[in-house]
Amino acid sequence: MNHLLVTGGAGFIGSNFVHHVLGTTDVRVTVLDKLTYAGNRASLDGADKQRLRFIQGDICDATLVDELVASVDAVVHYAAESHNDNSLHDPSPFIQTNIGGTYTLLEAVRRHNVRFHHVSTDEVYGDLELDDPDRFTPTTAYNPSSPYSASKAGSDHLVRAWVRSFGVQATVSNCSNNYGPYQHVEKFIPRQITNVIDGVRPRLYGAGLNVRDWIHAEDHSSAVLAVLTHGEIGRTYLIGADGEMNNKSVVEMILELTGQPADAYDHVTDRPGHDLRYAIDSSSMAEIGWAPRYTSFRGGLAQTIAWYQEHEDWWRPQKQVTEANYARTGQ
Repeated sequence: MNHLLVTGGAGFIGSNFVHHVLGTTDVRVTVLDKLTYAGNRASLDGADKQRLRFIQGDICDATLVDELVASVDAVVHYAAESHNDNSLHDPSPFIQTNIGGTYTLLEAVRRHNVRFHHVSTDEVYGDLELDDPDRFTPTTAYNPSSPYSASKAGSDHLVRAWVRSFGVQATVSNCSNNYGPYQHVEKFIPRQITNVIDGVRPRLYGAGLNVRDWIHAEDHSSAVLAVLTHGEIGRTYLIGADGEMNNKSVVEMILELTGQPADAYDHVTDRPGHDLRYAIDSSSMAEIGWAPRYTSFRGGLAQTIAWYQEHEDWWRPQKQVTEANYARTGQ
């Protein structure tokens, strides 16, 4: 593959993937991003401009998508509406982008016989009990609990149907929760980090016992590239780094790493339908030679904190609007 189209490449995990590809291969990259509030052109600063082309546009625009797909060797599909709280307030953008946009891309790669990789989430599987020893596997039944996760489940099923019905050359990956540079400050970890930087006490949903399986965005990027280059067509790969930790422990670790008292946070009312625990069985990734670099969550979190401390110019413009939105909903 010499030329990739990366949808959502100015978003959090999409931009990390673009930097990874440009930094580790000779591949050219075209980014298609609508630049909604979660997309940031500055997230691509420092990338090799000779091999990077940026197009602002919508994955639901069939004419534009067809033109771009016709010129590349593969599509890596990150573009998505992805915030659970937002999906509870207005599900419509999630249906339009995550389902309608994926359909538009699938039809384009079908016409042009272009390799397709669909990036999804472990939230399609619902949640596990806190004391359940099991983890999600590729055969776990889908059980989404929010409009966001339901829309991603729908897009996963579309990809599999296009593989089976039309012979589209596609793979799917479902990943655990990402953290790292370029993540919007509305998300859990960067919100807590930037609150601490601003001298504001972090806020924790409920008792904070909900468990997430964390993976650094750099590790997710290398895993997606491994699936794209070595994955078996039609197969689903689960990507994780054995990073299970409850939200209370994450907040306390952020406070500790920034020199604050570990109990310097406040509890707020839990959000509706808040999933209890996610946990990924990523053993299938070893079959294609992938392993995470950040095997210590603490080490990856320290690196992430340092990035936000050093890149205030990147996140500061988002912060005031984000906190105003949360204030209106009491979060």
